Amino acid sequence: MGLITLVGLITIGLSTYMILYSHPLYEFLAPALRVFERRSPHRETNDESDAPEGADAIVVGMGRYGLNIAKELRSRGWSVLGVDFDPHAVRNATAQGINAHYADAEDPEELGELPIASARWVVCTTPLHATERSILESLRANGYKGMVAATAHRAEEASALERAGVTMTLFPYADGAVRAAERIDSHEPGRRSAPVVTRPDAAPRADA
Repeated sequence: MGLITLVGLITIGLSTYMILYSHPLYEFLAPALRVFERRSPHRETNDESDAPEGADAIVVGMGRYGLNIAKELRSRGWSVLGVDFDPHAVRNATAQGINAHYADAEDPEELGELPIASARWVVCTTPLHATERSILESLRANGYKGMVAATAHRAEEASALERAGVTMTLFPYADGAVRAAERIDSHEPGRRSAPVVTRPDAAPRADA
């Protein structure tokens, strides 16, 4: 009983700090753990014999928002490469005609295998601010010099992204609302729609 109690106390005590400092611990242990990693966890997703082709824009995140951005850019004559960590999202994008590739854009090594040197834009559509910051750091680590667009839901997030070097901040809800209002207003007879500018401080709250 004493041994069980001792093991329990040690486990509970250590697990608390391991959860709190999981990221620094992983960064410290990652070099030693890479020997256990496969180069491509989902081999059925990518054809390893073919590297992804160059593209004008690399869209990171093939959810609904990222997929629609990729489709719109392609319809305007852009060559687009979609990237996602979810193999189902990659397959869905490929089925809809988007050249999609499985990769973890937060990993500098995997990001370095993408054709970022030829890309004019990298568009991050992930809703997680911390993930976008990691992707920005990975881009800098690989010497990317092009333009970057990233999503934000609050003005403070937009300010932080701008300080981090983002070229353009996208507001999924606000931008969509502006586009919807423009389309509705354009159908009003005898009216000429005034241009609407989306400002960072006009972005709606994520819980709205």
